[in-house]
Amino acid sequence: MISKQKGCLDLYGSTAKKWQYVNKIIDNLMEKYNYNYIRTPIFESSELFHRGIGESTDVVTKETYDFVDRGERKITLRPEGTAGIVRSYIENKMYGDANQPVKLFYNGTMYRYERPQSGRDREFTQFGVEVLGSDDPLIDAEVISIPVMLLQILGLKGVKVKINSLGDKESRDNYRKALIEYFKPHIKELCEDCNERLLKNPLRILDCKVDKDNDLLKNAPKTIDYLNEESKKRFESVKEYLNELEIDYEVDTKLVRGLDYYNHTVFEIEASVEGFGSNNVLAGGGRYNGLVDTLDGPETACIGFACGIGRIIQALDLEEVKLPIDESLEIFVMYVSDTEKKYAASLVNYLRANGFKTDTEYTGRGLKAQFKQADRLNAKYLILLNDEDLKNDEIKIKNNKTKEEELVSVDYLLYYLDEHLSDEDIDFEEYSDDCECDCENHKGHCHCHHEEEE
Repeated sequence: MISKQKGCLDLYGSTAKKWQYVNKIIDNLMEKYNYNYIRTPIFESSELFHRGIGESTDVVTKETYDFVDRGERKITLRPEGTAGIVRSYIENKMYGDANQPVKLFYNGTMYRYERPQSGRDREFTQFGVEVLGSDDPLIDAEVISIPVMLLQILGLKGVKVKINSLGDKESRDNYRKALIEYFKPHIKELCEDCNERLLKNPLRILDCKVDKDNDLLKNAPKTIDYLNEESKKRFESVKEYLNELEIDYEVDTKLVRGLDYYNHTVFEIEASVEGFGSNNVLAGGGRYNGLVDTLDGPETACIGFACGIGRIIQALDLEEVKLPIDESLEIFVMYVSDTEKKYAASLVNYLRANGFKTDTEYTGRGLKAQFKQADRLNAKYLILLNDEDLKNDEIKIKNNKTKEEELVSVDYLLYYLDEHLSDEDIDFEEYSDDCECDCENHKGHCHCHHEEEE
């Protein structure tokens, strides 16, 4: 048997419906924020990620899926969404659009070769936004507000923002020098990766998972102390706008994020999730004002964030958040004879074309089994086809909650369904209160009627 690759998932059943629900919420939220969808290729030139993300990052040095194609081109499966969007922004000259800033969102699969663990897969799906063409602190606050609102809409509790500022290039360079000077005498006390990071990207030492509890990291210089006046003023403005948006936040001076292109505002969004332990970050991002010109575009101020859909689903499951997913079927069409089956084929197609969620029998089961199937699908109404009724241009419809049946003219069928489905909000759990049945299959809906219908 051929199995899926390590670190990849099959999405189906109730889990797939949760993903679809979360994606619909994202689409609706982005429409309200007036962000436009963008889709970039799953693979790009390796140079894009090496130059964009940074040669010294763990993503590039350890985690990318790199290969050479048949044209001898060096290709990389995208490990994140920002670099590809910046490439598209430059290539398609979006900086020349009349509508500025350019506000985009994406939702797609990414690939990183790392040890699969809870909430971290080799193939994963990220939702993120990128705003290109504005350095206004207000847009920083807006971008931060998006994942906060998303997590709150989905029902997660204790949503909290951690923010920091790396400052402009001058501030970041000064901080980099201070970190090198601080860590250099003690670098042998840290892990091998931190030794390699010292001169390449000392900020990454602060993000080390191996030495995170080491006192050297806890007592390291703080970014805030190396911000110039302009960077301090900008950071204060971002916090003021967050206050205006009534977003709870705390300043975390150790927060640096893991990619080379960040400057000024960086942030992470957490939620109180039982079972996540200390690593309860669900979204993160920041400002990257120098990335566009690094990739040969015009100097452009940018900010964005990303969050993993799989990790959000995991958080919802751990918190036992019940999503309002409607798994009911509006109409189930039933038949016995071959002529009824042919009519069913045409009727199902007709009902679907007119907007009704409809299904029928496809495995040759008898009427009793079809009733059971309709119950499994939580069908609200049953259409019971009968050759004699059809001769009279009539169709029998059964309310699967009240068990009431009516013969309806074929010409009146759509009007009948429109009227009754709009009026009814079927709740099988409510119906269970009216049923005196002790049937072991009774889960909010009595199945005993199958014996009568056989």
